[in-house]
Amino acid sequence: MNHEKNYRAYEYMEASVPDSKASFYLDCYESFGWQQDENFPPQAVRGKVLLKLKRDRHILNKTELTRLQRHFEADLEEIAALERSKTTAAKLCALMTGLLGTAFMAGATFAVVANPPIVWLCVLLAIPGFGGWISPYFIHHAAKDRKTRQVQPFIEAKLEEIYGICEKGHSLL
Repeated sequence: MNHEKNYRAYEYMEASVPDSKASFYLDCYESFGWQQDENFPPQAVRGKVLLKLKRDRHILNKTELTRLQRHFEADLEEIAALERSKTTAAKLCALMTGLLGTAFMAGATFAVVANPPIVWLCVLLAIPGFGGWISPYFIHHAAKDRKTRQVQPFIEAKLEEIYGICEKGHSLL
């Protein structure tokens, strides 16, 4: 009989998070009333960690906590998009430079296999061709560094917003 009085109903949630940020996610979700389900320890799968969480179904301020949690998750998605943007333009610039270098090398090849061979044109086209093959590495790193400096303040602002959301959620518990 006493067991029935202590019964608590839970709601459950699974979250697949990057393994490098699993503790951060777990700490933040605890601010919204979620706790790690002790029956299922975190499972690592391909660079991600599967967190199984639970919280009391009759938690006070559940509506507000859910709203804050959705805001938190939206901010996390924005941070992920900003992180991806660091490399997108850099990859595109490096790829285009490599393709341009390949086009010059194709022109150099056609110049040397022409009848009669045009050696001076082959050399003239091969120089920017080799440059187009070597420079993508450096272009990628330079573009990535520039974009990182550009987006880092926005990421920091989003993290501060997340910390504020978690503080609000924690104060409601």
